[in-house]
Amino acid sequence: MSREILKISSLKKNFASPNGSEIEVLRGIDLSINEGESASLRGESGAGKTTFLNIAACLENPTSGEIYWDGARVDNLPNRAQARLRAGYMGFVFQAYCLVPELNALENVLFAARIAKNFNRAAVARAKEILERVGLKDRMAHLPSQMSGGERQRVAIARAILNSPKVIFADEPTGNLDENTGLEVMEMLLGLCSQERAALLLITHNPDFARRAGRRLVLKSGKIFEE
Repeated sequence: MSREILKISSLKKNFASPNGSEIEVLRGIDLSINEGESASLRGESGAGKTTFLNIAACLENPTSGEIYWDGARVDNLPNRAQARLRAGYMGFVFQAYCLVPELNALENVLFAARIAKNFNRAAVARAKEILERVGLKDRMAHLPSQMSGGERQRVAIARAILNSPKVIFADEPTGNLDENTGLEVMEMLLGLCSQERAALLLITHNPDFARRAGRRLVLKSGKIFEE
């Protein structure tokens, strides 16, 4: 039986409006994702998809509800403890790549090891091996400005899996790419997560990409539904 990697229970998030009233964005969400499972999340712009992802990663506080990583509750931990756990437990892929412009591809991937305080020879060897797997064997010394959008996103994916995370959060990872490049990156992301046994929570507006995930979820009216 697969292990439960991420569990969200009765999650709510409200924001204050300019007139002082509260706006309910997330209205009691229950969700669990197992080891190695892939799930896509779609919804209208402004529905709260990125807010939900940030709260699940403990980057933002919920109004109420509970968050569990690998069976342990984490939403009630101090920020420093959450950050320490997150560095080794999660990987992130963003639409805008979020690479350090002054670092080359290899150094950008290894930045994840430095954050997790796990920088050593083994991390360097793994970073090189992952970059080879994503087709960037000859681009390791290139700066982000010297790479295409697809290549930059491949670096970001390599960085996300360097620390062998249990779950990867991908927020519109193909949003800045053309259709063909986006498809290549999506297939690579799904393939690497499967090889690494990492769960994947993918936010995407593309229904075709969403269908490639094992589970298809929709965020609507503050609730998450299975498609």
